[in-house]
Amino acid sequence: MVLYAIVRIRGTADVPHRVEYTLRLLRLVKPFHAAIYPKSPNLDGMLEVVKDWVTWGEISREVLRELITKRGRLVGGKPISEEDVKRIFNVSGIDELVSALYEERVLWHRYHSFVKPVFRLHPPRGGFKKSTKKPYSAGGESGYRGRGINSLLSRLI
Repeated sequence: MVLYAIVRIRGTADVPHRVEYTLRLLRLVKPFHAAIYPKSPNLDGMLEVVKDWVTWGEISREVLRELITKRGRLVGGKPISEEDVKRIFNVSGIDELVSALYEERVLWHRYHSFVKPVFRLHPPRGGFKKSTKKPYSAGGESGYRGRGINSLLSRLI
């Protein structure tokens, strides 16, 4: 299956109500918050609404593993350890958790009472290369970027 990483790249000023509501549904309330969702028609519709405020693409297994180990947090703010993954998700470790996320046996956002569904990231090292107001296809930063999300996430982690 396809697993999307969605990162909010624009701020909170002058956001239309419909876009703000959709961003709240995706749990992306602040810039540089990231979320992981499996691809679905409903998600595609939500991404169409917020395409000017976020960037998204297919996350690789290596970057997903790094995102969980370095930026994943339990409710309460503590970092996620291997023992927490075994206890909460009932898997043998982080590598199996990544496989379970790809196979949709585990949905990260459904465990919001144990882990925070959002990853809080740093601004990109070296800054954005282009404008955050233009779509990625037109030489900007927002919108769908496919596998290019992995290089951006590596700079954000």
